Amino acid sequence: MKKFLDKLVKLPLWCHLVFAVVLSAILLVCTLKWLEVYTHHNEAVIVPDIKGLKLDKAEEFLKSCGLRYNVIDSVYSKDAAPGSIVEVEPAPGSKVKEGRILFVTVNALTSQMAAIPEVADLSARQAYALLLARGFENIQTKYVDGQYKDLALRVELFGRTVQPNEMTPLNASLVLIVSNGFVQPFEEDSLDSIGIDSIPAEPIDNDEENWF
Repeated sequence: MKKFLDKLVKLPLWCHLVFAVVLSAILLVCTLKWLEVYTHHNEAVIVPDIKGLKLDKAEEFLKSCGLRYNVIDSVYSKDAAPGSIVEVEPAPGSKVKEGRILFVTVNALTSQMAAIPEVADLSARQAYALLLARGFENIQTKYVDGQYKDLALRVELFGRTVQPNEMTPLNASLVLIVSNGFVQPFEEDSLDSIGIDSIPAEPIDNDEENWF
């Protein structure tokens, strides 16, 4: 080996240049070939449509296709089965490399929850906007007799008052109770309720009657 290296060193300069070019070409071809094998060049897998499938079924199907998945988010939709896949990225029909990880969004088993805000003494518009900001969308407004017009009083769910900060499903049907500014007039019949007729009359003393 030492003799070979000594002879190689003694070669003319142009021989060294040719040798360097040939060696570089061999290394380049080997590198490109390795990259082609490593990246599965010209090999692609079509992303299947797994929307609507439960995770366990989708996992089996993706394994058979040489793909993997990762759950990145969950949402709640009444139009999809609980625990089913609702979104896939890359989209179904896309071409990806074998072994690619698909990012999926699943439908939550139950609706997401949020705390009911304090709405008492706010205007109806402010209370409604505050409920929307918390994520509640199914909100009805009900007016009841009260002293101040368009004043929010409370939030009800199925006829029950929901306390502030009480955790409630975002898809719940809430009723915002608002004062209409109308107060029932005082009725004369209510005088009977205080028992005026039942108050005994005090007799007047005879001397007071003859004072004149």
